[in-house]
Amino acid sequence: MRGFSNEFEDFPDYIIKITKQIWEDRGLGARMRDYYHPDVIVRMPGGIAFGEPGSTAATMGTLTQFPDRTLLGEDVIWCGDPDAGMLSSHRIRSTATHLGDGPFGPATGRQITSLAIADCYAKDNMISDEWLIRDNGGILRQMGTDPRDWAAAQLDMNPDFKVFTPDQDVDGPYMGRGNDNEWGAKLADLLTRIQSAEFSIIPKEWDRGCVVEYAGNIRGHSHGAADAFWLGLRSSFPSATFTCHHVMGREDAMMSPRAAVRWSMQGTHDGWGTYGAPTGAQVHVMGITHAEFGPWGLRREVTLLDETAVWAQILASMG
Repeated sequence: MRGFSNEFEDFPDYIIKITKQIWEDRGLGARMRDYYHPDVIVRMPGGIAFGEPGSTAATMGTLTQFPDRTLLGEDVIWCGDPDAGMLSSHRIRSTATHLGDGPFGPATGRQITSLAIADCYAKDNMISDEWLIRDNGGILRQMGTDPRDWAAAQLDMNPDFKVFTPDQDVDGPYMGRGNDNEWGAKLADLLTRIQSAEFSIIPKEWDRGCVVEYAGNIRGHSHGAADAFWLGLRSSFPSATFTCHHVMGREDAMMSPRAAVRWSMQGTHDGWGTYGAPTGAQVHVMGITHAEFGPWGLRREVTLLDETAVWAQILASMG
C-alpha cells in the first residue's frame, strides 16, 4: 500500500473505511479533501460530475434526505497495484430512513434498504475516477413511487433534464480494462452470451440454488428469476450494442471466486419488454454485475442499473 496512509491494512480496508469515515462519521470536509482528488470525475447513470466540491455537495444532499444512512460493505473486488493505481468495485448495502425532503420527494419516514456499486480508481491515497450506480428504482419503489412516474416528474420540472450518455464522457486518469483473471473472463462471456439472446446459458451455468439481486429492489432464487430479469431487459433493446468496459476477477482466502464487470447497452428502444411498448428512443444503459462462483456454477449474482435514467431517456424522446 505504498502511497496510502498506514491506517489501512490493504486496498479493500481503504475502500470500506473511507466510506464509513465520509458518510457515517460525517467526514465531509477534511476527509473528502483527503480522499477525493480536486478534479475527480464521477460518472453516474443520472449524469457526470467533476471535482471534489461537487461530490461533497451531493453527499450532503443525500444525507439531508437519509441522515441515518448506514453503508455496509459487502465486497470489494479489485485489481492493480500501488504504482499504477488500483480499481475497486465496491458493493454496498445501505439502510436508511427517508427523513428529509429532496429529489426523491417529500419525506415519507419509510425505512429503506438499497444496493449500490461504486467502481473507484485510487492512487496515492486519493480517488480520481469513479463510476457509481445506485438502485434508485428500488429506493423509489420502497417509498411507494413508480420509477417511470418519478422520471416523468423530473422532465416536467426541467425539460432540459439529461442523463449520462457516452458523448458527455471524458478520459480520466484510469484507462485500464481490468485484469486477466479467469473468473472475470467467465462472467464477461456469460453476460455477452445472454446479450446475444442465448438465454439457455442460464440453467446451464447458474447454480440451481443461486441467489440473484437486480435493479428495482428485486431479489430472487434460481434460474427463473435470472431469466426474467435478463430477458425483460434485452427484449426492450433487442438491437442495442452490448459492451463490456471493465472486467476483473479475484480468488481470495475464505471467499468464493468472484468477478465484477462494468458494461453498457447502447441503442434503440425497439422491443416489448421491461420498459413497455417500443418507442424508438435512443437509450444508453450503464450497468455493473458482481458474481460469485461455486462447485455447481454461478451461485450469486448482483446486477445494477438505474431504471430512472432509462425511463428519462425513453420519456424525453416521447416529448
